[in-house]
Amino acid sequence: MGTTGGDRDALVADATASGAYAVIAPQMGKQVVAFQATLETMAQQFPGAFAGYTLTVRESHQRQKADTSGTAKAVVASFRALGVLPFSDADIVRVRDREGSVDGMGVPEASLSGHAFHTYHLSSPDGSVTFEFQHNVCGRTIYAEGTVDAALFLAARAAEASARTVFDMVDVLRAGAMRG
Repeated sequence: MGTTGGDRDALVADATASGAYAVIAPQMGKQVVAFQATLETMAQQFPGAFAGYTLTVRESHQRQKADTSGTAKAVVASFRALGVLPFSDADIVRVRDREGSVDGMGVPEASLSGHAFHTYHLSSPDGSVTFEFQHNVCGRTIYAEGTVDAALFLAARAAEASARTVFDMVDVLRAGAMRG
């Protein structure tokens, strides 16, 4: 299951109780998950590395997406642990209109119905140093490929009769048996 919706704890508890093999993750795009996991590791190993830095976040999705990106929220949590100045999920700028997406963030017109463009900008207290992280997804291919890899991962866990039955996409990445 790849969604930011629902009660995550209840989903994991239900899947665990059922004994069914499952991957439950808010993000199925392997490369995006790897980026998130890298930032989480960085935050654990280098807490406060960006102390005093200002963070700005812009994310663009198709106009039908009502909520703030779960991916952006997860990345922001890592930046908080890295010491950026106070920044709440409400500070994430959500772009859902054509002009903001195409003109403001560079989303191709053909991808307006399915995209995920995110930009994270950090600036030092005196403005002399900046960092910018960006991940732009057009279409749904990245999520489909991750979902296929998750299904293959689960089939392998079932074949080996793994005692553990519930996993996330980081587990899939760590297994390293992904398609192209």
